[in-house]
Amino acid sequence: MIFSNKPVQYLLVTLLAFSSSINFASTPVDSVSVKHENVAVAEGKGHAESVGHEIEEEFNASKLINSHIGDAHDFHIADWDGHPISFNLPVILWTNNGLEIFSSKEFHHDNTGEHVVDINGQKVVRYKEVIFYADKFEQMTTEERDNGAFAFDARPLDFSITKNVFSMLMSAIILFFLFFAVARSYKKNPNAPKGLAGFLEPLVTYVRDEIAIPNIGPKKYAKYMPYLLTIFFFIWINNLIGLIPFFPFSSNLTGNIYFTFVMAFITFVVTTLSGNKNYWGHIFNTPGVPVWLAPIMIPVEIIGMLTKPFALMIRLFANITAGHIIILSLVSLIFIFKSIAIGPVAGAFVLFMSVLEMLVAALQAYVFTLLSALFIGQAVEEHDHH
Repeated sequence: MIFSNKPVQYLLVTLLAFSSSINFASTPVDSVSVKHENVAVAEGKGHAESVGHEIEEEFNASKLINSHIGDAHDFHIADWDGHPISFNLPVILWTNNGLEIFSSKEFHHDNTGEHVVDINGQKVVRYKEVIFYADKFEQMTTEERDNGAFAFDARPLDFSITKNVFSMLMSAIILFFLFFAVARSYKKNPNAPKGLAGFLEPLVTYVRDEIAIPNIGPKKYAKYMPYLLTIFFFIWINNLIGLIPFFPFSSNLTGNIYFTFVMAFITFVVTTLSGNKNYWGHIFNTPGVPVWLAPIMIPVEIIGMLTKPFALMIRLFANITAGHIIILSLVSLIFIFKSIAIGPVAGAFVLFMSVLEMLVAALQAYVFTLLSALFIGQAVEEHDHH
């Protein structure tokens, strides 16, 4: 097998761009308690004097949840003395002036579009994790800014290494070393696997014997085993990464609709390219259906082709996102009720949900792999003619 050296070059460029590191920001992070100084307060005779007071901002659970389940250009690790400690990721933009690469620390943790970053004469701002051209951002309404992901004329193309991309690369590296170690173990001792190989062998054989062979068939299953094993372990590992609430984990990759769309689209492509004449004949010439019904049946069958990957996409996205929202909602109860007495109750439910989510992490990987094998099996199925 011959490998091109171009992917290696791209990997080196990515690693060079990934030069950001943990830093202490110079601007304070948004918190529940915000201190305002020098506020003019009118008194009896109409004059004002400068006073300092604190205004307590009401806790917003929706804002907290959205910030944790959404993607970001950096990892927020902790706060120290009113300043956030973060791990900044590289921002990679294709602007009107060409390719621009810089660290996300240039935004100084601003996500409201106020801080302008000047990169080689190109001014950009960040608003809700979407990067815009500064001049065009000022002309946009609030509604246009909130839907900024689709304002392609007002923002550069963003190829940044975000939290989800970082998680995806990390899980791919984990998978590589995981199965590389298993392959070496089998090479040394093919008869009695031990350690990591002994742990993974039942999972691999389960995917083969309980998913691939029953749904694809004993003759053609081996061709699709690499793909089925890849999506099973890839989704499972990323589900588990999303349950760990600290750096370098804490991302929500499998709860991102774009990621689940791509995964479902790959299954759709594999299924479509694997379709035999019986598969396409069932779509464009449904057996047992009169010819005059073809104008109705053909669109129905084509819609059926598209609803299968759509169901894959929505199922994985909804289940993983729902679990994160429930856990974060339980944590938010402590701040909503402003009572330490809620802590043990909320903590107990969070612990229960976390254990349940570990089961869901494996279950959703299994379901996605099972349905992918089922769809592929329908495409390659041979009908016996007697």
